[in-house]
Formats: sequence, C-alpha cells, structure tokens
Amino acid sequence: MSENQESLRSLYDSGERLQKEIEDSYDYNSSGYQEKLQTAIRTYQECRGLVGQISLFSTNESLEDVVSSEIRYMLVDYHLANLTSKQQSPDRASVLKLSKSRYMKFLNLCDAYDLLSNSDRSVFQPVDTGAPKAPSPPIDAATRRNEKIAKFKLEKELKAKIDALSQNPHLLDEDELRKLQIASISLAIMKSIQQLEMIELELDILSKAPKPDENPVPHQAQDDRSRDRGARDGYIDKLDNIPSTIKGGPLLSQDGKPLRPFTLLDSRERLKQGVFKSGHNLPTMTIDEYLEEERRRGGIIEGGGEKSGIKPEPDEDNYEKADKETMKVREWDEFKEANPRGSGNTINRG
Repeated sequence: MSENQESLRSLYDSGERLQKEIEDSYDYNSSGYQEKLQTAIRTYQECRGLVGQISLFSTNESLEDVVSSEIRYMLVDYHLANLTSKQQSPDRASVLKLSKSRYMKFLNLCDAYDLLSNSDRSVFQPVDTGAPKAPSPPIDAATRRNEKIAKFKLEKELKAKIDALSQNPHLLDEDELRKLQIASISLAIMKSIQQLEMIELELDILSKAPKPDENPVPHQAQDDRSRDRGARDGYIDKLDNIPSTIKGGPLLSQDGKPLRPFTLLDSRERLKQGVFKSGHNLPTMTIDEYLEEERRRGGIIEGGGEKSGIKPEPDEDNYEKADKETMKVREWDEFKEANPRGSGNTINRG
C-alpha cells in the first residue's frame, strides 16, 4: 500500500469518527459544534484531494475494477454534501447550492459506475452536458406517497443489511466486504436524492422571500420620521389631544378632510356581516318597553272593573242589591238539594 493510500485511509477513518460525533450532537448553535463541523469538512476535502491525486476512480472502468476496500471512498462527496448543508451562514442559498453541487457530483460518479437503479434514473436523469440534473418531486400526491413508502421499506432493508454485515468488519471476507460497501453506497444514493428534493424546495422558498433592504433605516430614525410626517399632516398620537369630533359630528370638513374615523359599507359588506346571524328574530325591545307600548294601545286594563278580576267590596247600605245576592244564593242551594250530585248519571245503575 502506497503512502498516499495509507494517508487516505487514515483521513477517511478520522472523518467518519468526526461525522459520528456530529450526528450524535444536538447543540447545533454552539461554537464547538461548528468548529467540529469545519474540521470534518476539511478532513473530507483532503480525502477528495488524495482521491484525485492517485486517480482512484475513472469513468472508463466498471465497479468490478475497483478494489473492495476502496469502494467506500466513493462516498467522500456525499459526506461533504451532508456536512456542508449543516453549516450556518447568513447566505443560506449559497450553502444549499454548494451542498447540491456535491450531492450531484456524488450521484454522477455513481451513475458512471452503474450504481443507480432504474427508479433512481427515472428521477435523476442525466442531461446533455453529462452532469445530472436535480430531481423534481412528483406532482401526483398518490404517486409521491407510494414512492415514499417504497423508499422507506428499501431504506429499512439496506440499514438492516449494513448492520448485519458491520457486526464484525474485521472478520468479513472479500465478498462480504464488497456487499457492505455497495449497500452503504445504495443507501447514500437514496438519501442524496431525498436531500436534493429538500434543497430544491428550500431554494424555492428562499427565492420568494423578500430581500432585505440594502440601506436599512435605524428603528429610532423611522419613528422620528413617522412622527414628523404625522405632525405635518395634523396627526397626533397623544390620547389627551384627540379631537372631540371623534365622538360625533360631521365626517368630513369643508375641504374634504376626514374629521373622525368611519367605515364605508356596501351591499356585499352588509350581506357578509349577516352570514353568521341567528336564524330567529331577536327581541327588539325590553319588557318594560313592551308593557309601555301595550298600555299606550289599551291592552292593559287598570282601575278595576269586571274584566280586571277584582271583586268589589259589598255596599252594606244597598239593601236591594243585598237582597238580590241573598236570593241568588238561596236559589242555588235549592237547586243543589233538588239535584244531588250524581243524580243525572243513570247509565250504570242496576
């Protein structure tokens, strides 16, 4: 093994250790995380330089021509793309474009060695220039869902295969080591296509975001300008100086200047306000107002009378009226004696 190959293996192993530490860390905003991230990126960049220096891969050869222990170095650009996307920068679009170019370089290398499946080629199609274009997500929701389910199952199978083969990597023979390396590349291809779809979506969102002002005005200066402009227009933001015309009076002055807030309503606005009204008629007056209206119309009798239901006090000096009442009571008593209760019901008698 040459000195360059020994250095490449040492650098690649160091990069994998750093990447494992980065993946196990969740403190993305800490300075230590970003420093370790930059160290890992520099390590893989040195690996890529050595790979190009010794011409490890060539588009004129097939995968069978590559030594099993050197297949893993095809993942250098994949690891670089993955780490690059984690960088923090004010220019997020530039970071995404750099990560995208490295993902596409990795997939281009895999395509040259016929490592892309038919389904991968249907999404990731090479263009005339020889460089593959980024995949575009399918429009149909059902197709997209089925593809995600199929990719999830395949990813699960690949991870299980990699875990089974990597239990004792030192005990693997040539054939098993080759299967492990190819399975790792297949998993990286799947993740690369997924990441490219996410990068395209994020770049599209960033392209539609409003651009920051090149010469931003300080917040205090903006407040001062607004206050000066309001003073020139007659606008005052102090509550004590609000004119009395707000509570009532004309809407416009003689020269057409608004004197108080108002809202313009049309038929559409009134119909819209009536959409969520109740389905029954609500009361239009209080109970006291209703009684007052009934009293005005003569619907309420006051001051006694037969219809009021109030019995007048008997006049003890009116003997004639008292005799009539006495005779009426006596006739009623005689009627009850002549017609006892139940005497008229003779149907059920034997």
